Amino acid sequence: MKMIKAIVRPEAAETVTEGLADAGFFTMTKVNAYGRGKQKGITMGDVHYDELPKTMIMMVVEDGSVEEVLKIIKYKAYTGSFGDGKVFVLPVEQVFTVRTGQTGL
Repeated sequence: MKMIKAIVRPEAAETVTEGLADAGFFTMTKVNAYGRGKQKGITMGDVHYDELPKTMIMMVVEDGSVEEVLKIIKYKAYTGSFGDGKVFVLPVEQVFTVRTGQTGL
């Protein structure tokens, strides 16, 4: 299993989650976040915004589904501009449901 953490523009988050749901990936967590990338914020006129709003989408999928999920995220979040986002793929060693104690997805 892998955990996918995608940090995307807030305006792209709904498009990404709808695309994932349409492909059968329903279980995910969305978190409002703030951050900056390599450009260290953005300057508009005389004002510098150090941290910009982002949305982090987290989900755990079977190893065989990782490439499909990444393809959807890349396609739905892409604008071609700075700040489109970043995606992290991490190994998951164990999963269990708190209420039932059931292991696995």
